[in-house]
Amino acid sequence: MDLAFTPEEQAFRDEVRAWVRSNLPPEISHKVHNALRLTRDDLQGWAKILGKKGWLASGWPRQFGGPGWTAVQKHLFEEECALAGAPRVVPFGPVMVAPVIMAYGTPEQQQRFLPGIASGAVWWSQGYSEPGSGSDLASVKTRAERVGNKYIVNGQKTWTTLGQYGEWIFCLVRTSNEGKPQTGISFLLVDMKSPGVTVRPIKLLDGECEVNEVFFDNVEVPAENLIGEENKGWTYAKHLLSHERTNIADVNRAKRELERLKRIAKAEGLWDDQRLRDQIALLEVDVVALEMLVLRVLSAEKSGKNSLDIAGLLKIKGSEIQQRYAELMMLAAGPFALPFIEEAMEAGWQGDFPGGSVAHAPLASTYFNMRKTTIYGGSNEVQRNIVAQTVLG
Repeated sequence: MDLAFTPEEQAFRDEVRAWVRSNLPPEISHKVHNALRLTRDDLQGWAKILGKKGWLASGWPRQFGGPGWTAVQKHLFEEECALAGAPRVVPFGPVMVAPVIMAYGTPEQQQRFLPGIASGAVWWSQGYSEPGSGSDLASVKTRAERVGNKYIVNGQKTWTTLGQYGEWIFCLVRTSNEGKPQTGISFLLVDMKSPGVTVRPIKLLDGECEVNEVFFDNVEVPAENLIGEENKGWTYAKHLLSHERTNIADVNRAKRELERLKRIAKAEGLWDDQRLRDQIALLEVDVVALEMLVLRVLSAEKSGKNSLDIAGLLKIKGSEIQQRYAELMMLAAGPFALPFIEEAMEAGWQGDFPGGSVAHAPLASTYFNMRKTTIYGGSNEVQRNIVAQTVLG
């Protein structure tokens, strides 16, 4: 296993770095480096910049409009974007539903949906979790009944990230109650502008409405929006979740935030505190280990070998690292780890008081937000069981 990058890969990195520096709006980079609020315009604006270049669909093959990059090139691209302060690509379209449409959609569905995803023009949301059906997705109850050439959808989804911005949503729906729970689930694409779709934001501890409830009340969905076969949606859902869990690991953001943690510790005069330095060192070791695990997978793919099915392991370690750096930042800042005060932030106040710093706003809110990382995308307890079964045997 050779983890060194080739001269061609290093040249590719240099090309990406130069392009990102020239095209990433500095106001967006400032927000990302200091964990400030990103608006819909920020997120979709960057997506459209990438889409115009043809790089939003960085993991797609050429036949579907992607750049046809290798896994290593995709990794280098994501690393350079993260270190430059680019927002994370909202994954629901290009990273999650697009591979499902490519693998299981009809040619007509591919031609209809993929261009809007690749360009960043269409905002997609995910309709998986329901009240009482989170880690146990096989128990979803949202019902889709076939009536002629359409489905009538009734039910509720929850924890729909950024669903208030959604234009389309891909949903797991129940189309049969016969047999095992997994065998009665279908994968349906729903236009969120359809009559009967209601989105209700959920305000979180940090004052943001990052997640939402989505209600379906006799929503009519054309049968042509069914992906693959009816009652085979569980297979497609597992295909999608492997992409989601690998994406959650996000080692590149961890590397960027590790440097931010060091800046905060130095600004607070705590860089010489041995106990804090020990914790930062332990975190850095784990970040490097996570990166080596990612590179190990990429090396196997580059050599044509089948890598271990370790998406769950990547998700476990990546999510725990995110929680640790968020906690250490807040501990380093002490009383300046400000909570998110929505009215003050809306008025433009970002910790600019004597002794305060933009780097401190809002560390406590980031800490609260990161508590979810070990739950979403399949709770870490469930992922450990999967790893034990598929990797350890």
